[in-house]
Amino acid sequence: MAGKKRFGARLRELFSLGGKEEDDFYEELEDLLIEADLGASVTVELVDQLRVSRRSRDREGILQGLRELLLEGLAPAELDLDPQRLNVVLFLGVNGVGKTTNLAKFAHWYQREWPQTGMLLAAGDTFRAAAVEQLSLHAERLGVRIVRQGTGSDAGAVIHDAITSAQSRGERLVLADTAGRMHNRADLVRELEKIHGIIRKLTGDEAVYRKVLVIDGTTGQNALRQAELFHEAVGVDAVLLSKYDSAARGGVLVPLQRSLGLRCGWVGTGETYQDLHRFSPDAYVDDLLAP
Repeated sequence: MAGKKRFGARLRELFSLGGKEEDDFYEELEDLLIEADLGASVTVELVDQLRVSRRSRDREGILQGLRELLLEGLAPAELDLDPQRLNVVLFLGVNGVGKTTNLAKFAHWYQREWPQTGMLLAAGDTFRAAAVEQLSLHAERLGVRIVRQGTGSDAGAVIHDAITSAQSRGERLVLADTAGRMHNRADLVRELEKIHGIIRKLTGDEAVYRKVLVIDGTTGQNALRQAELFHEAVGVDAVLLSKYDSAARGGVLVPLQRSLGLRCGWVGTGETYQDLHRFSPDAYVDDLLAP
């Protein structure tokens, strides 16, 4: 975060102080991990494991042990999309996380991966006029079709029309935006459940249907609570970490995987279409621990 030292730098300061009792050292290490957004329960688990595996406070030994523990189970998510069938990818996330922008990056990604495959965008965030206009602009820039209706239209109807249109034209990839307003959780869940039901009814076993949750790399433990809500409502197949760079805390990916079983598939690092990268556990942990 701006104005704050990185986790890795503060961790090295902890080593350099010396003279601390072991309990004090590990308590301060817990504090640092919690501040890096790993959450209390995951942090306690990690530090307990570190105590057992490393008897001394040798700097390199502790760092290596911590790196190994952070990497455990931190594999990239795979959507297993199939260019021979229709694929519907529903983008989830609260307002402000960069959901629409990263949907467009994802579209650009698959334009390169599947250059001969038809693609369609669905402007399912009908709650915000700006979201519809933003996605329409991306569709124009990318040269792909879009299905949209006016602000306040039924989001389920928009996505229904998009899927049936793609089916009739033989297009293989539908990327659907959704609203992310959080002022009324019950309304959000009802809308998502309705959309989820429409997609399942239209696609059945004939298509690949996946849900991608976009979370903001700077929001900390709020991202974990958001993930719990969306995962409970419709199930999440992969996480896309947006607004992430080597200075962001971003440690929330560890409790997302350990507590909810959710894995990250992509990392968004900027505003351009090229600023989307496959998630690398090794690079992620190295960034987290870097001074």
